[in-house]
Amino acid sequence: MAPPFSRPAVLFVKLMLLGLLVAVAAWIVLARWTMTPRHVAYAPVAQPIAFSHKHHVSDDGIDCRYCHTAVENSATAGMPSTSVCLSCHSQLFLDSPALAPLHDSARTGKPIHWVRVHDLPDFVYFEHDIHVAKGVACIECHGRVDQMPITWRTASLEMQWCLRCHRDAPHHVRPLNQVLSMAPEKPLRPEEIRQLNRLYQLRDAQALTNCSTCHR
Repeated sequence: MAPPFSRPAVLFVKLMLLGLLVAVAAWIVLARWTMTPRHVAYAPVAQPIAFSHKHHVSDDGIDCRYCHTAVENSATAGMPSTSVCLSCHSQLFLDSPALAPLHDSARTGKPIHWVRVHDLPDFVYFEHDIHVAKGVACIECHGRVDQMPITWRTASLEMQWCLRCHRDAPHHVRPLNQVLSMAPEKPLRPEEIRQLNRLYQLRDAQALTNCSTCHR
């Protein structure tokens, strides 16, 4: 009795099934790649003053809050005013050409127009103070600024990048006394994660990933 399908027909069906399997696999890989945050470093072409976080933080040991005074109690970290800079530079490097914009600002009363490195779209609702209060360390979003001679953006700031933290918040927080530390985060023990989870009340993952949390 002759087979119901010829050999070419069977081969054609097998190739079609194999092609479908490859297409599905490629679609899954593409979807995962599209939804994965890509950490592309970004730095503006130039700032009004070539400010080095590495020098001020790592070499001089200046606390983040000395310049970013509002980071713990405001939606924005705040940029240092001219008077804050002059608390040191009214005595140090007075004749440096690099600091001419600073002294021009003091003389004219016009603030220095820094180029934003970490900038979110207007439709995103973000507050620094709640993240600091919940144990999110500076390094989590801004990277090792203490090693940056110029400030660059290490995080993509895309929605999926934010959701990565919000979906697994207990693994992205620190004790409050370590929030400003630039040291790489050490893996937390399960008991430490449970303690921080209770302290910061992070158990409701659904609320952290709700659209209205970041889009209002």
